Amino acid sequence: MQVILLQDLYKHGVAGEVVKVADGFARNYLIPRKMAVQASTSALRQTETVRQNVEARKAQYNNMLNDLAHQIDGVELIFGRRAASTGKLFGSVTTQEIAEELDRVTSVDINRRRISQQSLREVGTHQVAVRLGTEIAPTLTVTIVPEDDLPEFLAARERGEMVSAEDIMAEGFRYATSAEDESAEEAEGGAAAETPAEEAAAEEESDLELEVMTSKE
Repeated sequence: MQVILLQDLYKHGVAGEVVKVADGFARNYLIPRKMAVQASTSALRQTETVRQNVEARKAQYNNMLNDLAHQIDGVELIFGRRAASTGKLFGSVTTQEIAEELDRVTSVDINRRRISQQSLREVGTHQVAVRLGTEIAPTLTVTIVPEDDLPEFLAARERGEMVSAEDIMAEGFRYATSAEDESAEEAEGGAAAETPAEEAAAEEESDLELEVMTSKE
């Protein structure tokens, strides 16, 4: 039987298209559900109107997706997570968490399945693509920092210092301050930096803690 589809139908065609399907499929499924009508002379005259309406809705939908793509492209999302000295996370940042944070930051709510990325498991800056099926492919910048260093990271950003997650992992980041902060510390007799021996002992203690936590898991 020839029918005119009233809506897009996977593997069969798009709304307004005349297609041939099995008689039982048309009578028992498509027509009762108002997904198609039999291709009569009068129905064929309405085909063009159906196509025009569908194309208009598609264009409106695509424009909305393009606007969203431009809105979220390049947005940075920052997460603080427990991490070992190697940068490996005790856990991960999931696509669901990325979607929720994106909604919080931009008010753009997308399905986590549109995020083209597995869970992130390392400190660093990650470029994460979002599949919207639009003319541009928006990319999010997901920055993961050790949670203990998150306040310092955010403070540095507020001062206009474009530090990265990799900078945070560099030796001495936690003790780096602006010029004004350094002067204030010197005036107040701030604490001296750790010696190499103290740093080595701290790293050994961190590795031991990681061993203990890993064995518990």
